[in-house]
Amino acid sequence: MKVFKTEIEGLLIIEPKIFRDERGYFYESYNKNIFNGSDINLEFVQDNQSLSKYGVLRGLHFQNPPFAQAKIVRVIKGAVMDVAVDIRKNSSTYGKHCKIELSEDNFRMFYLPVGFAHGFISLADNTIFSYKCSNVYNKESEGTIKWNDPILNIDWGIQNPVISEKDITNAQSFSDFQSKFL
Repeated sequence: MKVFKTEIEGLLIIEPKIFRDERGYFYESYNKNIFNGSDINLEFVQDNQSLSKYGVLRGLHFQNPPFAQAKIVRVIKGAVMDVAVDIRKNSSTYGKHCKIELSEDNFRMFYLPVGFAHGFISLADNTIFSYKCSNVYNKESEGTIKWNDPILNIDWGIQNPVISEKDITNAQSFSDFQSKFL
């Protein structure tokens, strides 16, 4: 497994070692001992999975403390453009974002520590996306920032994405957002 730092402190790109042969491939998507030997020293308590059509945009979501979540995300089938936005108010990169393509072909995983809003846009039909979370979901702690906020200026790469009504009505602008993350 190789772990790469990004331009935003704490965000990590993980490339697992893939074992291929005539039957297909095998890899460890998670091994607590290996991850705890890196900068990822957490207990993960919940796994989530979603299925999305091409052009579906989910995000930008986060869980406020005390239910804040660190995540390891990956694509099982298909492809996404994955986006993490730094919402740690004392961070020198507050409001900055990092994008990475995750796909069934590149096997990359993305680690997001606590204090990041997260979203992705599906680049293929029937994309299966997997989230490994360090805390359980809590409805009262969920938050959403507008995916198309002009301050964040995220280029999602697809015109007219499919957005849930919940993400439209519950999302707040970044200028109105009051971070609870240090």
